[in-house]
Amino acid sequence: MSSLQSSALARVKPSATIAVTAQARKLKAEGRDVIGLGAGEPDFDTPENIKQAAIDAINRGETKYTDADGMPELKAAIVAKFKRENGLDYTAANIHVAPGGKPVIFNALVATLNPGDEVIVPAPYWVSYPDMVLLAGGEPVTVVGEEKDGFKLLPAVLEAAITPRTKWLILNSPSNPTGAAYTRAELEALAEVLRRHPHVWVLTDDMYEHLVYGDFEYTTIAQVAPDLIDRTLTVNGVSKAYAMTGWRIGYAGGPKPLIDLMRKVASQTTSNPASISQWAAVEALNGTQDFIPERKAAFEQRRDLVVSMLNQATGITCATPEGAFYVYPSIAGLIGKTTDNGVVIDGDSTFAAELLNAEGVAVVQGEAFGLSPYFRISYATSDAVLEEACTRIQRFVASLR
Repeated sequence: MSSLQSSALARVKPSATIAVTAQARKLKAEGRDVIGLGAGEPDFDTPENIKQAAIDAINRGETKYTDADGMPELKAAIVAKFKRENGLDYTAANIHVAPGGKPVIFNALVATLNPGDEVIVPAPYWVSYPDMVLLAGGEPVTVVGEEKDGFKLLPAVLEAAITPRTKWLILNSPSNPTGAAYTRAELEALAEVLRRHPHVWVLTDDMYEHLVYGDFEYTTIAQVAPDLIDRTLTVNGVSKAYAMTGWRIGYAGGPKPLIDLMRKVASQTTSNPASISQWAAVEALNGTQDFIPERKAAFEQRRDLVVSMLNQATGITCATPEGAFYVYPSIAGLIGKTTDNGVVIDGDSTFAAELLNAEGVAVVQGEAFGLSPYFRISYATSDAVLEEACTRIQRFVASLR
């Protein structure tokens, strides 16, 4: 009997972050004392005004189909957001809305990639980028941002990776999994390379835009290099800053020819994002933003707690990220050590498995993000939970011989 699975899907791995979260849930259901630090999901609730906007929309009967890539009211709110916060001039014709950031990116890749087209994906990368490229028929080209360079893509490395087949560069700032964020000067240096290669498009994933810490000034590449706006897709959404992960609204601004192609994909796949979620997103973007600084301050405090405690764990070193709610510690100092039950820590996958087994702490192995030996922790949970988790990690690494 022939295989049920398509050859396209056979190239793809399941999402490692979703797998870790599911495993933690399963162990909890079995009665294990498990702390799950795998999910990139704020523990804060969706703000009341946003929830009320959804309730009001239901009561008004706003429960019908909308345009495939977003209703006019939400597109207007997105246009206003891009102008207000990023200095980008778009019209409704430049806006695409989908059921989450993932479908926005997927629609862009499916709409534009032909077999053999290359997409430059800087590692460490969000787990879904390479696999979405493969599903869309393209070839991911991984280039590494080393820890010594702040986990960021250097201009010379970008230049060396570009070929005549390169279609896209994917940028993610602040980054999932490292929290690294590009400064204005760093984006300008990358833009200088891109100017020499006019066939390369830029997809910038700005989902963590509002979560940058200290005196870091957030910018996006189309803002820094406005001459590139006609080949840049600026992707964002309401999931992280507004604690709306389950509402599933992502959006993007880009050149009209690309947006038209993406709408064509949406019209034959997801149709429109949920109408109620769209009305909630209108309120998120147009309503009060007062809660964002308060939540950002809480995340920054958690970041500092986790970085401090991990750096006290023998054999672990943890850089301080500029944004998002992740840290990406190195376990280079633990490679070759042995657990109490005789397992040799030969890489970050083994480390993550043994940490879960011994101490009930679920983290995601660096291998999933394209750079080892590291692991990712999401600190989007309470100080008390993070303190307990880091204490367990310290205890686990202290037990290694």
